[in-house]
Amino acid sequence: MVQEQVDERGQELERERRGLLRIGLAEVYNPSMVPTLNPGDQIVVQYGASVRPGDVVVLRHPFRQDLLIVKRAVERRAGGWWVVGDNPLVENDSREFGTVPDEFVVARARLRLRRPPGAGQRSAVALLSWAASAVRPLSPEPSSGRVASWLSRRLRAR
Repeated sequence: MVQEQVDERGQELERERRGLLRIGLAEVYNPSMVPTLNPGDQIVVQYGASVRPGDVVVLRHPFRQDLLIVKRAVERRAGGWWVVGDNPLVENDSREFGTVPDEFVVARARLRLRRPPGAGQRSAVALLSWAASAVRPLSPEPSSGRVASWLSRRLRAR
């Protein structure tokens, strides 16, 4: 299994060199990124994209490499990325497992796709409300200053 992962990553690197970026879809299963991402949301990811502070990323869990998790890349540190979830009540992040090596970062999340409302909530108002918030970019724009303010709030909160 490890050999397959190495071969797969090698193919990703070759595609990057040729300018072919891979796009994929992933589903969120736990509440560690609430309110940004809820269980059931899907995210459009870009494999091999460069990561900047504030980006939402998909990565291999450092203690269970077969498990993919979604976190926010906060800052570069010795040994890799310091990542945290947006939900302060869930500590399954760098506060628990430390920095994450670069090679464990699988993809950068680009868009959030909210799941449609349940069958009991199919009113026109519910559908319009869902449509207005269903697709949103995930990463803050570096030029807007939102990254710096978000990081400072998160770092002060620890």
